[in-house]
Amino acid sequence: MLDERGRPRYLKGMEQIKPPLTLYLAAPRGFCAGVDRAIKIVEMALQKWGAPVYVRHEIVHNKYVVDQLRDQGAVFVEELDDCPDDRPVIFSAHGVPKAVPAEAQRRQMVYVDATCPLVSKVHIEAERHHAAGLQMVMIGHEGHPEVLGTMGQLPEGEVILVEDVADVATIEVRDPQRLAFITQTTLSVDDTAGIVAALQARFPGIVGPAKEDICYATTNRQAAVKAVAPHIDALLVIGAENSSNSKRLVEVGKASGCSYSQLVMRAAQIDWRALEGIRAVGVTAGASAPEVLVNEVIDAFRDRYDVTVELVETAVERVEFKVPRVLREAAG
Repeated sequence: MLDERGRPRYLKGMEQIKPPLTLYLAAPRGFCAGVDRAIKIVEMALQKWGAPVYVRHEIVHNKYVVDQLRDQGAVFVEELDDCPDDRPVIFSAHGVPKAVPAEAQRRQMVYVDATCPLVSKVHIEAERHHAAGLQMVMIGHEGHPEVLGTMGQLPEGEVILVEDVADVATIEVRDPQRLAFITQTTLSVDDTAGIVAALQARFPGIVGPAKEDICYATTNRQAAVKAVAPHIDALLVIGAENSSNSKRLVEVGKASGCSYSQLVMRAAQIDWRALEGIRAVGVTAGASAPEVLVNEVIDAFRDRYDVTVELVETAVERVEFKVPRVLREAAG
């Protein structure tokens, strides 16, 4: 039984011994190289130019990170129209349509592009196919900033969005023999494979990347969840509701046999009553969730249980991306 604070309840006079629980900690988890780079860009911009520095859209999809940067002097806006001409502006890690930097240049603004290099790779790929006369099919989620940014690299009508296998059957293309596909980087590996197969079945000549554009970090975090799933009764994914890669981790957990897979922003959101009687819990974090929030969740479990932590590591990430040269130069 649990008390009103979600801690195990004991009968009067009994020694309060915490019940045992094993936390299986997935690795890799949390920040990827692109997120780490984007946050550094905002911090270094504040150091170089002072506050305020404007950021178009959330730099990464995590409220804790955004709030920390806001406290340092970052101002988050949705559109370039919300930025003054005389202050620096940073474009988020998700990427932006070509029209955004073009408008910043027209207004003679100082801007820094924090687009993840792996997203930029997809942009370059789309432009290369377009130059070769191919129409693009993009696998992604409508309205996601990365999708808007990628589709905005090409003229209107040159990129057709598909969200699932059903969409593949209904899209209308200019020439079935002159098609290429690209993908949002944060999707589920398994789900995307199914859509790719459907595209290739309907359009046998469609051109794809050497391997799908799902980034190494997304792939690694999903693989770690699959490795953890057989050992656990429940999975907690630390991440934001608007974080695509975090939501995909929840889906991967469920697909891997862990029916109780939940997304939580912080420890305060854990439903302790739903975990009553459970003896093994998996913990991971989306690519934009800082390790401090993982530690917060572990501490919350230690407050209630006699915790044993088991690390399940499926890959070691050593990827680093340089920040733009303008920030590496000494402040003028």
